[in-house]
Amino acid sequence: MLLSLSQLLLSLHPDWGFLRVFQYITFRATMAAMTALLIGLGFGPLVIRKLTALKIGQPIREYGMQSHLAKRGTPTMGGVLILLGIGVSTLLWFDWSNRFVWVVMLVTFGFGAVGWADDWRKVVHKNPEGMASREKYFWQSLIGLVAALYLAFSVSESTNLRVLELFLRWIGSGFSNELPPKADLMLPFFKTVSYPLGVFGFIAVTYFVIVGASNAVNFTDGLDGLAIMPVVLVGSALGIFAYIVGNAVYSKYLLFPYIPGAGELLIFCGALAGAGLAFLWFNAHPAQVFMGDVGALALGGALGTIAVITRQEIVLGIMGGVFVVEVLSVMLQVGWFKYTKRKTGTGRRIFKMAPLHHHFEKSGWDETQVVIRFWIVTMLLCLVGLASLKLR
Repeated sequence: MLLSLSQLLLSLHPDWGFLRVFQYITFRATMAAMTALLIGLGFGPLVIRKLTALKIGQPIREYGMQSHLAKRGTPTMGGVLILLGIGVSTLLWFDWSNRFVWVVMLVTFGFGAVGWADDWRKVVHKNPEGMASREKYFWQSLIGLVAALYLAFSVSESTNLRVLELFLRWIGSGFSNELPPKADLMLPFFKTVSYPLGVFGFIAVTYFVIVGASNAVNFTDGLDGLAIMPVVLVGSALGIFAYIVGNAVYSKYLLFPYIPGAGELLIFCGALAGAGLAFLWFNAHPAQVFMGDVGALALGGALGTIAVITRQEIVLGIMGGVFVVEVLSVMLQVGWFKYTKRKTGTGRRIFKMAPLHHHFEKSGWDETQVVIRFWIVTMLLCLVGLASLKLR
């Protein structure tokens, strides 16, 4: 049987008792973060040199911010460095029998593959628009729907065998819409208030959260360091929620649904935080590398999937408020422009430029000011989200 490094070391504890420390999720999460950080810092220069040698430079849209034209040619697709750190570190330190971590990994690298294809078209075919929107959304939707269908039955059961039984029972019932209470949509800051979604409602919400989070992070990734730090903060906070709902004692005390196995997601969140901080070392202004869609789509998909498993979809919207307003600014800008053009013949804009971070740049904020202030807002929102653990 294949074992991760932590499982292998733990199996030796009859002879070396001090190795029992590897059974603790918190210790392994710390080690995952450190491992991912060291991998990112160690391989970062090599990855940047390789991307530069392959002439994988960031294309800049001509109608974009003129101050960003100087960034043209900066290596992109640096998200591979983040995925490398997350993948290796998680595999080393998590329990390979845990189905939730595998789901998050598959969604993360699935969205990363979509982003890779998009970035490749941008840099190889010199097309700043990359993959056609319909094609990109098709693959995102396919991955999101498959994950949603599995999670609809998985969050309520403790083993894959039980998941299969629940799935077959659902088919045999003529696709009934009932799910156990664990799958209800939880409202933060209320002790016992939740909304039963049913199978189809759960799938719809999960699809929206995973695909929406993926694209929201992608829209946010427009300035040096802007997206990666909020991802680290929100991912770390979600790791705390995962640890609590995966612990029978803590979840009961805090009135959260107990989801066996969810605690192991703290390992993934630790790896995400370490890999993200390592990437920030090279992505801080002036950036040596951009993450590209391969990183942004993958990280957003990961956050959305973890939020669904821990039943914290609304809390994700709170803590990831920066991502939410970024994508909403684009939707409002495009919608209002099309509406006014149809009504008056001349398209009008709500913001000076969308996404929102460009509006603030146009308003006179320096790029670093925008980035750091968005970080501060995210820190505040994460504290609000974490407050929902007790203020209920």
